[in-house]
Amino acid sequence: MQQATPPARARLTEAQAASAMLAQDWRQSAPYARATALFADCDNASAESIADRAMVLLADPDWAVDLIAPLIDALALDAWIDPPLRFSRDPLRTGAILFEHPAVTITAAILSAATLAAAPRPTTVVVPGRLSVVRYERGGGATLLLWRAEPATPDFTAADAPPCRPVGAVRLVDGLVRRIDGRSHAQLIDGATSDIVTVTATVRADSAAVMREYAQGDGALVRVAALDDIASRTQMLAALLRHAGRADAGDVFDLASRDPAHFVRWGVMREWLALDAGAALPRLRAMLDDPHAEIRAAAAQMIPLVEAKLQCRD
Repeated sequence: MQQATPPARARLTEAQAASAMLAQDWRQSAPYARATALFADCDNASAESIADRAMVLLADPDWAVDLIAPLIDALALDAWIDPPLRFSRDPLRTGAILFEHPAVTITAAILSAATLAAAPRPTTVVVPGRLSVVRYERGGGATLLLWRAEPATPDFTAADAPPCRPVGAVRLVDGLVRRIDGRSHAQLIDGATSDIVTVTATVRADSAAVMREYAQGDGALVRVAALDDIASRTQMLAALLRHAGRADAGDVFDLASRDPAHFVRWGVMREWLALDAGAALPRLRAMLDDPHAEIRAAAAQMIPLVEAKLQCRD
């Protein structure tokens, strides 16, 4: 790989300095400061309260435009500028994170109508698990098809999950702002005739433990996935501790086995049992009183096996 020439290196250094200054000015701009102030005291706020504030922000047609305008102007003047945004791109969607806060993440996206039209029609819908507010800056002539499923309560089990049912449709007009409770609702864009431009505020508080995918035909649950990255990391770290033979990490396993997500509790318990069954057994017995029926049943089946295994060792 060829190294950059001295003039190119100098130009790159200039662009990096200009990009850093742009990022600093942008985060001190009036639109960014408005969002920061709006969500400043939301650490313990409910999802509904945070969504109320997001509704106010996204109802303003100028907020996102004013926020992005300085970045567009800077790029028009200097193509070497690196805007302070995290981008994602695939054939369907081009998106960027505009604002990130512990309470809420606000993103902008363009959905390709051509890609939507060319893709096979989806046979499933997803209940994403979080409350969100969406501004359809450009509706693209599309219709939003809606479904509803029962919320995934702490004792949710895939085997007994009620079906997800259609509950109507909404025509997307330019400037429409909608709140969608993704803890109990799914949605699907249909019939776009031009690209769709959205600004979405995704609320992190009071989210479900899992996202769920349902068949459109009969509404049956198809699959469940962990929603929270922390839940996935907890399970991964528990597996790492087991593989590393860290029998001294009993306190860590005990704490993780009390996670709010039932699948995390049981996943951690399985790793702990594989590592040190004797140390894990008291906590396993306590799981006979776990709030979740599947864990109570699994613990009841596992306890005699673990006790027999430990007796054999003795």
